[in-house]
This record gives sequence, structure tokens and C-alpha cells, in this order.
Amino acid sequence: MRGMDLHATYPALSDLRRRARRRLPHFVWEYLDSGTGDENARARNREELDRVRMMPSVLHGNISPDLRTTFLGHTLSLPVGIAPVGMSGLIWPGAERHLARAGAAMGIPYCLSTVASQTPEDVSPDLGENAWFQMYPPRDPDIRADMLKRACTAGFGTLVLTVDVPVASRRERQTRSGLTQPPTLSPRILAQIVCRPAWALGMARTGMPRMRLIESYSGASKGLPSNQHAGYLLRTSPDWDYLRWLREAWEGPMVVKGVLNPEDARALQQEGVDALWVSNHAGRQFDGAPTSIEQLPLIRAVTDLPLIFDSGVENGLDILRAFALGADHVMLGRGWHYALAALGPSGPAHLADILRADLEANMGQLGLTRLADAPSRKIPT
Repeated sequence: MRGMDLHATYPALSDLRRRARRRLPHFVWEYLDSGTGDENARARNREELDRVRMMPSVLHGNISPDLRTTFLGHTLSLPVGIAPVGMSGLIWPGAERHLARAGAAMGIPYCLSTVASQTPEDVSPDLGENAWFQMYPPRDPDIRADMLKRACTAGFGTLVLTVDVPVASRRERQTRSGLTQPPTLSPRILAQIVCRPAWALGMARTGMPRMRLIESYSGASKGLPSNQHAGYLLRTSPDWDYLRWLREAWEGPMVVKGVLNPEDARALQQEGVDALWVSNHAGRQFDGAPTSIEQLPLIRAVTDLPLIFDSGVENGLDILRAFALGADHVMLGRGWHYALAALGPSGPAHLADILRADLEANMGQLGLTRLADAPSRKIPT
């Protein structure tokens, strides 16, 4: 990319997405880009975000938007962070460490998945002060305790419990692509890899990704159906007692991810969690789910906890829409991986520049200097 004007060539996330698709093997692209079922929930995420209208305001003079936010006691340079993506290292070689470094450099949260291809210890040298660890809940209490200890020792200060994956989802696009868990180098997969030399060379250096944290407890994923991954050897479907155990065991802030029901939000606040993450898993888990943006104001109405929003975000305007409906922070998962696959390690910084520029442009149109004032520009529906 030396000498290239990235903003002229890739001015939007959609441009990075197109380039990423050209550089990734088909089975990897389907893993990153797919939803579940007929992908209706994923399509609705986009449609409902586009329904959120905001009223421009004029005669404010020169606008200098302040994009900084404070969340869970930390001042963040941008109102968006890097969401956890399972097997991130499958999407691009060394993805977890690249993204951890990017988050630290930009002063935004980076969240590592339990089912990442790197362990908490692997990414520890690259973490900034906003390091979050996302937990798919282990069944065994000793493994659970040890996992929390390892995350804390590695430098992760915030725990994220994902609660919207009680069972494995059916991601049919992934199955059709030939992807299995763990990935196997079948002739079909090898043919796809040969056509993508940059990805193939990177994987030759790093080795095919594995769920190293899970493997440190379970060994190889023997006996699983080919459409499931090794995490299901250890996982359980958490209940309220499980949540209470975690809240007691973890000393730092605790976030619950995958909340759509206002009744659940109200109950979670009573249990002492520190923030709620409003998400329908980007349409990857339940195709009949409501959209996150529809549920966000309903949840905002019943809790004063800080709210994180995700699912469908593609630009700075989407971030403003989320803030207008009650979000305190936004997380993005696919987008950072599109950027990384498109441009390599320089991709995340370019995506951050895109989001920053789009936020500033749209805040100028709205006459806003602070994100906290975005609700005042929401047009009632």
C-alpha cells in the first residue's frame, strides 16, 4: 500500500469489504460474512438502522466535534471498539495480535474471544489499558476459575459474558463452503487456498489456527460434529446462578453480551452487572430475533446501566444512530476484520480514520459537538 492514497481508494467500509473478499479463500469469507438461516436477521439489522432518521441543525458556526467518550471509567478516543470474533486468526494470520495492537494504539477497547486462535497470554504483550475478555461459559468450575485467573494475569480488566449462544447456531453458508471445525485441508479447501496467495503465505508462517485456550483444557476436538467447534466440549448454557458465581469471582467490571429483552435487562441490573451489551449476534445466532437497534431504546427505558450496541454498524452515521437511541458505546466485529484482510496490519487504523471522518462530517450536519447530545437530533417515529 506504499504511496497509495487509502482514502481515495478505500473511502468506505464497503470498499474494504470488497477487497477483503478478493483476498480471502471462499470458506474464510463465508465464515466471516455469513449469518444464520436465510440471513433475515442480518438484513433487518441494516434495514432498521437505515430507518433511524436524525434532524440536521444549522447556523452553529464552525463545529469541532469531540469524539471522546468515557466508558467503565476509561476515556476512549473513539466511541467504537473491537468486538470479539471467534477464530479471528482464521480470517487473517495473526489477527488477534494485530487487532490488540491496533486497539492499544488507538485507545479503544479490544475484546478477545474465548474461542480465539490465540490465548490471553499470547496477546498479553500487545494489550492496552482497555483490554476485555469475552467468555463462553465453561461448565467445569475449576476450568472456569483458571480461565478467569489467566485472563486477569494477562492484563484483561473487563469480563464479557456472552449469553445469547445457549446452543450452536446453524450457519448454512459456512457449511456449503466446505468449512469444518476444526478446519481440515480437504482438496476442496486446498483449491480455495491456492487462489489466495497473501492469505496462504501468512498462514504458512503462523500455521493453521486452532482454539489454543480451549485446547489447553480439552486437547483436540475429537468426537464433535463437523459443524461445531472445540468450544462446545467445555461450554454450558449459563443460568442466573452461573452469572452470580462469575460476578463474585471477577473483581473488575463485568458486561453481559447478547441482551435484547428489556425484562432481562432489568433483572441483570439487579444482579449487579456493570454494563449491558445490546446485540443479536450480528444475525449469526437466531434468524427470528428482533434487531438490536429496535431493542436499544426499549432497554434504555428500563435501565440506567451503560449500554453497548452492536449488529449492523457500517459507518459513523450508524454509530450516531446508536447514540441517539441510548447507546453509550458501540462495538464492531466484522468491520475490523474486513479492514485487516483488505490492507493487512495497516487496515484497522485506516478503518478508524474512516469512522472518525464520517462521525465528524455527520456531527457537523447535525450541529453536534458532543456524542451525548445525539438523542436531541433523533426524529420521533
